[in-house]
Amino acid sequence: MKRILFIPTLIITFFISNTVIAQRTIAEATLTYNTVIYTGNNSQIDGASTIVYLKGKNTRTDMISPLGKEITIFNSKQDNAVILKEFSGQKLMITLNKENWKAKNKMYSDIRFELTNETKKIEGYNTQKAIAKMADGRTFEVYYAPDIIPANKEYDATFSDLPGLAIQYEIESGKMKFKYTLAKISYDPVPVSMFDFPTSGYRVMTYEENQKLKRGN
Repeated sequence: MKRILFIPTLIITFFISNTVIAQRTIAEATLTYNTVIYTGNNSQIDGASTIVYLKGKNTRTDMISPLGKEITIFNSKQDNAVILKEFSGQKLMITLNKENWKAKNKMYSDIRFELTNETKKIEGYNTQKAIAKMADGRTFEVYYAPDIIPANKEYDATFSDLPGLAIQYEIESGKMKFKYTLAKISYDPVPVSMFDFPTSGYRVMTYEENQKLKRGN
């Protein structure tokens, strides 16, 4: 009887070991997404890219388009961040503390993902489809790679509960919609200097001041 039970145990151990090996946890990497911006009235802006730098608890996202550049640097260990905007010759740095960061990402903090069995190969990555359900009732689709796991789940508030790396998705922001498709992953070391906050060259504004400016107060 012991010999009969031993064989299934080996089989189970084999599959568990292979599942662990198949998954790759990334703590340091550079993710490059091709980005299409839909501005409404059937018009769109091509040639944009979004680059995400991951290094431990540090994350940096550079969105570069014909309109300009926006960089977000976030340290989840220190719970502070800056947003750097460069548009039409203007350079603005918005500083955010822990409470500001939560307020900025509140829209995405309660997203729940409904996982499906639908699969799709995108840019060479094997992905599965998930339906993201936001607190306000809106939904969007995301294709993710379950075999690539970001070590820092807070690298993007939108996908903190997604069981894998987002490969392709569309998401609305104001009157615009953005479509992101992962083009490549580089595992080369990311210089720590990439996450330094600038000390000059920008007009500095707090998150609260920027929100008042947006409201016209």
